[in-house]
Amino acid sequence: MRIGVEEEFHVLEVESGLLVPRADAVLRRLPEETFTTELHQCTVEANSGVHASLHDLYADLTRLRQQLDAAASSQGLAVVAAGTAPLGPGTAGNPTADARYLHMADEYRKVADEQLICGAQVHVDVPDRDTAVRVMCEVAPWLPVLLAVSASSPFWQGADTGYASWRSMVWQRWPTAGPAGCFSSAAEYDAAVEDFIRAGVISDAGMIYYDVRPSAHLGTLELRTCDACPRAETVVLIAGLFRALVTEALDRLRRRGPGCAGHHEWLRGAAWRAARSGLEGALVDPETHREAPAGQVLRKLLTRLRPALEAHGDWHTVQALSEAVLAEGSAARRIRRTAEEDLLGCVDMLIAETRGERSPRRSAPLGPRLTPAVAARGSHTSAGSGAAGAVSP
Repeated sequence: MRIGVEEEFHVLEVESGLLVPRADAVLRRLPEETFTTELHQCTVEANSGVHASLHDLYADLTRLRQQLDAAASSQGLAVVAAGTAPLGPGTAGNPTADARYLHMADEYRKVADEQLICGAQVHVDVPDRDTAVRVMCEVAPWLPVLLAVSASSPFWQGADTGYASWRSMVWQRWPTAGPAGCFSSAAEYDAAVEDFIRAGVISDAGMIYYDVRPSAHLGTLELRTCDACPRAETVVLIAGLFRALVTEALDRLRRRGPGCAGHHEWLRGAAWRAARSGLEGALVDPETHREAPAGQVLRKLLTRLRPALEAHGDWHTVQALSEAVLAEGSAARRIRRTAEEDLLGCVDMLIAETRGERSPRRSAPLGPRLTPAVAARGSHTSAGSGAAGAVSP
């Protein structure tokens, strides 16, 4: 069961830390088959290769990040892998000049205008679309845990939102975002997608933004709920957990046969809880539907998935990365901790972590440093070696 990852990155001006619509300038220096545009010109996407091992995936992700960083740096820019950029944009959102994106900007207006967010999507091989649709239902209860692990977007337009993942709150505005529900077959799923299109809610199947979905063009199941992650190690952890969830679900389906194991009305609330707290508070335990400390829920997931993780040779890597992220906390926690001194320092930290470093390169301020309060006011006028660093997959 091979895995691949799509990562989205914010394009920033280094001096100000603000989003800038310069994706085309960066992409001109990169191979088209690997890097591409997104809805807005302040975002670029990198697509990994397809890999059987977490070690190879990690090497690929770090290589792509280095390529992207070099292309951005040559333009006086930087890229950041995080759900949101801590500061606001320097200009209003600029849709990419593509017919599909321009239609989305015109049809969805403010929802599209404020999609200044970045996610990480993980693809896992599945035997066929019928299986993919049935596995969606099986893995859904545990996806909020993966969201909590990825949480990296506490700031929006220079202000602390109170959420660990504000990106997921912005994302929920799309009419097809959130938990997928249960379908008995690919035909039933495809019929539901066609209903959305005929009703004029979406224009194509690619606009199904469920937390997990069968890929529209690949033989994979695609995880879509996670924030972009500053550290590549976190992406690898999520990829390992998601592959094991799919593996465990396939085994359960073989033994039990198709059929929904339970009602999922509680999942939207569980996702909200994960977005609000990240790893620093309580999550909803998928087995009891009650509050439980995030560390307890993540370790329960590890125990559940250990046979699948061992089958892929991932157990030691995923366990070590999980304990490291629990010890140090989510990216949201690191961002907030840095913001206590100045918010532009958060941008420095995120640039460094995206590059694979553990501390910012900038040793002296380039212009006035921004506290969170000052940054929040300003945004309205302009449209160290952690535990995880010791673990390489």
